[in-house]
Amino acid sequence: MARYTGPKDKISRRFGVAIFGPSKAMERRNFAPGQHGARSGRKKLSDYAVALAEKQKLRYQYGMLEKQFRKFFEEASRRRGITGEILLQMLELRLDNVIYRLGLANSRNAARQYVGHGHVTVNGTKVNIPSYQCRPGDVIAMKGKVRSQQMGVRALDLTQAVPTPDWVTQDKEKLGGTVNRIPSREEIDPIVNEQLVVELYSR
Repeated sequence: MARYTGPKDKISRRFGVAIFGPSKAMERRNFAPGQHGARSGRKKLSDYAVALAEKQKLRYQYGMLEKQFRKFFEEASRRRGITGEILLQMLELRLDNVIYRLGLANSRNAARQYVGHGHVTVNGTKVNIPSYQCRPGDVIAMKGKVRSQQMGVRALDLTQAVPTPDWVTQDKEKLGGTVNRIPSREEIDPIVNEQLVVELYSR
């Protein structure tokens, strides 16, 4: 299960945005990492560097390595519609992200681990592929085993103050929820300009 395991705060400081969620390091040191980060400020980047940074931010946000991210982009570009928006929707409909949006995990990394370790079911069937594409009508839940249920209860307690987006419905009693529909771009509210990502791969 390939994923980024390096220092998260350093990545967030490099791009100037809290990619992995609230970061105390970002609050204390809101400048680029490195020996001269505080003095150098944010350098003016070329158009290519800006587009590359947008792609990297999106890739890190969803915890994907380059090869898998490119496959998602290629699939999005084959579908009819606005490629950038379709890419965002595909990323949001990843099973690990849906688990995160339902509040069954307090981070995408935790959600990915839950799925990979077989703690999650889709429509009653165990699915251990974090990149599994959920569809409207899919019912997601923590597995019936005691360990899985305990993890779900703990996660809901940690995320109870986090609002659930309208495109999913949370079911706390069943430790799961339902995918109501494909999210709109406004609901996703991306931290990047996805059009720059499209232009980068189209060069």
